[in-house]
Amino acid sequence: MKVLAIDDQQLVLLPLQKRLVELGYEVQIETDGKKGMEAFNTFNPDLVIVDINMPFVSGLDVVKHIRITKNSETPIMVLSGDTKDETITEGFDLGINDYMKKPLSLNEISARVKRLIGTPEGQNTVTNSNVMIQERCVGVVIPCYNEEERLLSEEFITYIDKNSGYHLCFVNDGSKDKTLEVLKQLQKGRENFITVYDCEKNGGKAEAVRLGMLHMAKKEDLDYIGFLDADLSTDLADFDDLVKTIETTDFKIVSGSRISRMGADITKESARKIISLTINFIIRKILKMDFKDTQCGAKIFQKDVINIAFGEKFVTQWIFDVEIFKRMSIHFGLKEAKAMLCEQPLKRWIHADGSKLSMKDSVKIVAQLGQIAWVYRNKKKYATSKKHVTNNVNVA
Repeated sequence: MKVLAIDDQQLVLLPLQKRLVELGYEVQIETDGKKGMEAFNTFNPDLVIVDINMPFVSGLDVVKHIRITKNSETPIMVLSGDTKDETITEGFDLGINDYMKKPLSLNEISARVKRLIGTPEGQNTVTNSNVMIQERCVGVVIPCYNEEERLLSEEFITYIDKNSGYHLCFVNDGSKDKTLEVLKQLQKGRENFITVYDCEKNGGKAEAVRLGMLHMAKKEDLDYIGFLDADLSTDLADFDDLVKTIETTDFKIVSGSRISRMGADITKESARKIISLTINFIIRKILKMDFKDTQCGAKIFQKDVINIAFGEKFVTQWIFDVEIFKRMSIHFGLKEAKAMLCEQPLKRWIHADGSKLSMKDSVKIVAQLGQIAWVYRNKKKYATSKKHVTNNVNVA
């Protein structure tokens, strides 16, 4: 029994394909509507599963091809995040047999497939799946430097196996230990869900994150891209909460915050806390924004601001987060930039062993903040001057 699945996001199709193959179906997947219609003509499926919102050729175009052009009664199931009444109504008017709204469990999708076309002969008993097909696809950049002993490989693997729609990009920042070997092993067999970006020379966390973000921005099937510390001081479930916020709001950046609040598990060393408060006071003065915690290593971005935030090299290596927010305020203006940024408290954050901030480091950070204030003051003057010239030209 043949199933053709069409969706522009490969991260949605792969777990679906795997599950249906386990159940005994023959499955072909396509990430392009036009190729999907061509596959329908040659593959002769018993069932078509199609997404609605695809570029160039939409899911409804595919349905019209099957029902009108080919005059076929092949069962069609829509699997989409589009919940608009008019879209659903049009789909049923065109002759679809089922409409499934993302997010949805693979168990439910499998049950609906069986209801429509039955169960393949000789099917083996297959255990239930705990995987959810998500509406959005997310890229996560994880900078790694000498993480051979600290990298929690099992936690990363378990998470992407259970949560479809995530693509992890580990950036090896010129590690001197066996981090690269560990990452390659982690990637093995999961190449569609894990990328290893290798920097031969150590360029610092700022450059590792920047290169990883720009690399992931090239992937067309990703809706959002963020970064996360390799030690998982912010866990993946908390990161997913940041994603849920950005996909349901108009924010361009959602940044985790390690501020203490009721019900949260936030652990910091007392000395680090005092240093952090002092540095944060200086940061707020530079940004002219009331940020509680700019330096949390968990942030998620809309794709359309990636180049604004990461296009140019950062001035500093440690506090590039401040530069990201400064770049946003220069590009959009302070008032508009504030409306684009969201600071979301984390449920859990723990200072991991091996990540120590000394007094010497603190002095360096203060010096780097001074450097940022100076450099971006000049950038703002240049941007303002350029805008003024452009306005005069337009008036003329």
